[in-house]
This record gives sequence, C-alpha cells and structure tokens, in this order.
Amino acid sequence: MLNTVVITILSYALGSISFGVIIGKIGRGIDIRDYGSKNAGFTNVYRVIGPLPALSVLILDIAKGMVAVLLITKISFDSVSLSLIDLKILTGIFVILGHVFPIFAGFRGGKGIATGMGVLVSIVPVEVALALALFVLIVAITRYISLGSLSATAFIFLALIFERYYLKYRVPTQLIIMLSFLTVFIFFNHRSNIKRLLSGTENKFGRKAIT
Repeated sequence: MLNTVVITILSYALGSISFGVIIGKIGRGIDIRDYGSKNAGFTNVYRVIGPLPALSVLILDIAKGMVAVLLITKISFDSVSLSLIDLKILTGIFVILGHVFPIFAGFRGGKGIATGMGVLVSIVPVEVALALALFVLIVAITRYISLGSLSATAFIFLALIFERYYLKYRVPTQLIIMLSFLTVFIFFNHRSNIKRLLSGTENKFGRKAIT
C-alpha cells in the first residue's frame, strides 16, 4: 500500500511541474496565467508569447504523461499489488491532476489535454492517433483548438466503448472508467470554452491575445 502511495505522489509531483508557467517566466518574465485566457497551457502560451515557446510547452506537457505511465510504473517496488494496467491508470490520473492543480504553482495549471494525450498515447496509441487526425481536421476547418480538443477526447472514449461492446475487444473495465472520468473532467475544465463556442465568441487559433 505504501509503495502505491509513493508512485501516486511521484506522478502528481511530475504533473505539478507547470512548464507553461516556467517558460513564461524564462521567456518573457511574466506569469502566463495573468494574460490571455489565464491558462498555463499550449494555446495561451502561443497567443501570448509565440509559437516556439508554445511548442516547447506542448512537447513537455505530453512528455509528462508519457513518463508517468511508461517510467514511473516501471519503478521496482516489491509490495505493489496492482496490475500493470491499474498502475498505468493510477499514474495517468494523478499526473493529469497534478497538471491541472499543480502544487508547485498555486494549484492553477492547464486543462489537461496535452498531458492527457501523453497518458493515453502510452496506453491506447491507435485510438489517440485517430483522435489526433480528427483534432487536426476540426482545427483546420474551424480554427477552434478547444473544439478540436473536446472532439478528440470524446472520440477516444466512444472508440473504446465501440471496441468493447460492439467489436467485443478486451478493453479493460478500469480503462473505460478512467476514460469516463477523464472525458467528464476535461469537458468540465473547458466549460468556459464551451459557452463561448455556443455563443460564437470563442477565440480562433492564430489570434493573438490582448495582453
């Protein structure tokens, strides 16, 4: 039990490294959360600082999710009784929680998309690849990052449901539960974006933030 707690804490601590905040301070000497959408994620960094810092944030945030699932779960603890898929789900949930509620940055982080992608690409890479293609298509057509992100998130969840209950693939129950939690969590974190999408006031990709 104790070693499972250690793995959980490590995952949350890794997620709590807020690269958007760090790069904002290094690149411009600002707290990115004071500008634009007040968010520490890729899109706001792009609008406020520029494409190269934003790309760095995106890569590092995705890497957090991958490191948690692929490396932290490999740490050898003799008394960890959970299965590998359970450990991956546990580390995935807590690295995402750390990203959204970072203890090192006043519990104000990103919305979980990039880190969630890193988690899921380590568990269901084919579904993530298809979701990424959908994301690119939607953003190319509408220029709404939020709409692309929400669509991709919903797609992965629905794809796993389809695979399990229609195609009869062996999709673990705990993975379905995790995706249910993650989908609701991400949609909740994007509630302001959803309101703006419905009202036609959402910012389009490429538009600079007013700083």
